[in-house]
Amino acid sequence: MTTARQIMTEGAECVGAQETVLDAAKKMTRLGVGALPICGTDDRLKGVLTDRDIVVKVLGAGKDPAQVKAGDLAQGEAVTIGADDDAQEILRTMSGHKVRRLPVIDGHRLVGMVALADVARSLPDAKAGDLLESLSTD
Repeated sequence: MTTARQIMTEGAECVGAQETVLDAAKKMTRLGVGALPICGTDDRLKGVLTDRDIVVKVLGAGKDPAQVKAGDLAQGEAVTIGADDDAQEILRTMSGHKVRRLPVIDGHRLVGMVALADVARSLPDAKAGDLLESLSTD
């Protein structure tokens, strides 16, 4: 059984909920990633901030990224996967929530991220293809 822990990218860094979107964008650039988990002062996951969120919800809306807080863009409860959850659960969660990236948690601690690319590298082509198709449809 392949687990999230086996296919995740370890060492995911959070952006603090009180950090600005500009700070988050700089961190994304430095790390070479397109998404960052948003963590509160209690170290609990609040959501995920994507480069698309920055473009559409901040820049496209005429807001100043130096003024908008990352936590302002967290919506509802974060969609996550447990570190020991199996690949089928990863596929169900990504497909069901239409997300391309999942924070991986162990208890309440962030331990990594599973992205669509991780799934594509780790699972049979047919399963990865089915996931991509489900994410590409409304």
